[in-house]
Amino acid sequence: MISHKKYMELAIQLAKKGNGLVSPNPLVGCIIVKRGKIVGKGYHKKYGQEHAEINAIKAAGKKSNNATMYINLEPCSHWGKTPPCTESIVQAGIREVIVAMEDPNPLVDGYKELKFRGLKTKIGILKEEAENLNEFYNKYSKRKRPFVILKLAMSLDGKIATSTGDSKYITSKDSRKHVHQIRNDVDAILVGINTVTRDNPLLDSRLVKGKNPIKVIVDSTLKISEKAKVLKDPGKVIIATTSKAPKKKADKLHQKGATILTLKAKAGLVDLKELMKELGKSEISSVMIEGGAELAGNAIKEQVVDKVMMFSAPKLIGNGLAPIKNLNIKTVKKAINLKNISSRQIGKDFLVEGYI
Repeated sequence: MISHKKYMELAIQLAKKGNGLVSPNPLVGCIIVKRGKIVGKGYHKKYGQEHAEINAIKAAGKKSNNATMYINLEPCSHWGKTPPCTESIVQAGIREVIVAMEDPNPLVDGYKELKFRGLKTKIGILKEEAENLNEFYNKYSKRKRPFVILKLAMSLDGKIATSTGDSKYITSKDSRKHVHQIRNDVDAILVGINTVTRDNPLLDSRLVKGKNPIKVIVDSTLKISEKAKVLKDPGKVIIATTSKAPKKKADKLHQKGATILTLKAKAGLVDLKELMKELGKSEISSVMIEGGAELAGNAIKEQVVDKVMMFSAPKLIGNGLAPIKNLNIKTVKKAINLKNISSRQIGKDFLVEGYI
């Protein structure tokens, strides 16, 4: 007979199908098992649509009666965009509910509710895997700030570009494809104006045919060219600037369809903490910072970064640009130590991930 862990693994795998489609909601998968057989499966497909539990109950039909449900996140017990799932679980006649982790949202108390209604319950199966799966949601639901990934791509000797500024392409297509997958999964990409001016990037997910994220450009004096490629779809662009921005240009970009966020300046630059607060208000629950070195350093200094993803290509550049500026670390003792490190090979490159 398949163990609880095996069924929960299946629920977690199923939940991943909602990647990039459910934000600011969590990724949830659900499996219904009866007499050792899977009789229903479901996952949360899109924000505002039915939850995983409801889809699984529909798939199982009458077989839900007296069955066991496996779900990676505590079921909701309140009215939101959809009715509470706990009610449907009880009505379907589910006998036992096995949950991987509690919902960090204080409005959700489904586990206690189901216990109170007389269902057999168990919590904590593959808890760590479930928490990793929903790291964006977990931070956003607690703090109403997006989870921030800092992505860096560099040569083996730690350079993001040559001394002339050439940076295309240091890493392999496999790594770029992986980055495009993350672009699909996050809500927004954040870059500094220097990256837009130098590289004129599209910042889309074309290599995986994924959804195109919102582009956030940090541009304290509004230097952006109106012909920049990122402005091809202005409705998906947020430009964070300061009171130093020329009003005429701000109005023109706004008329084009871009959102202009005028934030207070910190040492002459956009206050990144304020920016994260504003993005959170717009239900942006995850952001990937993609460039450049100045923005990377400021984001770390301002303590807005949660996770670092560092791609290293087996190339040597010598004189060139370092990936992070302005940290002002004078001794190795003061270096920032990443936690929960993992590494893997992607194509010819290596990816190191860690948390700040």
